[in-house]
Amino acid sequence: MSRFTDPLTGADAVGDPTAPELTDGFDDAGGAGGANAQDRDGSAVNKTGTTTVGISTDDGVVVATDRRASLGGRFVSNKSVQKVEQIHPTGVLTLVGSVGGAQSFIRTLRSEADLYEVREGESISIHALATLAGNFARGGPWFAINPILAGVDEEGSHVYSIDPAGGVMADDYTVTGSGMQLAYGTIEGEYDEEMSMADARDLAVRAVDAASERDTGSGNGVYVAEVTDDGVDIEGFDDTDAALTER
Repeated sequence: MSRFTDPLTGADAVGDPTAPELTDGFDDAGGAGGANAQDRDGSAVNKTGTTTVGISTDDGVVVATDRRASLGGRFVSNKSVQKVEQIHPTGVLTLVGSVGGAQSFIRTLRSEADLYEVREGESISIHALATLAGNFARGGPWFAINPILAGVDEEGSHVYSIDPAGGVMADDYTVTGSGMQLAYGTIEGEYDEEMSMADARDLAVRAVDAASERDTGSGNGVYVAEVTDDGVDIEGFDDTDAALTER
């Protein structure tokens, strides 16, 4: 039985039994002849690794992310990636996963939010935008994305995580990316549902800093986005200490 024989019917899946077998150029041992093209190319794909944190408060939401991109998780390819971008008048989305897929996802969702505003004469709600993001993640071509969508609308402050299969989960705070366990450990003991925006900002920054200490996919400073009824403010910092609120 050749590698192109249907195991259920016994029929030749290629159609021509005399045709040469097609390979991706690598064999099972990593040499020439077969194997997995996705594994082969993985080290050449820019990935964010990443720690992204979203915290909701009564006055708005805070999102903090690190700034590192890597090639295959082994080489730092960029030290100043902006991993949180505005996609809505009072909403932001983080960049998590393969850089190309995440950037395309952000552009697509921003376009849909803009189109809704033009057609309806008002901004789409954050909940509706999160539902749309989940639908796109589930049915679209984006590879390995796991962003945070955070924003403010008439119903209050919102933080959603969007998983690669399109699952949408709302919470008071959430973390995604390779440093999530370390960041969650920082947040769990200190989060207070009545905390101020300044306290939420400091907690989010310290969570990213904690993850950057041990997670090789996270580091090189922090970006902080603060979202309120007045709009979105995003700042980048080379040092996490510089991002902490002045008291």
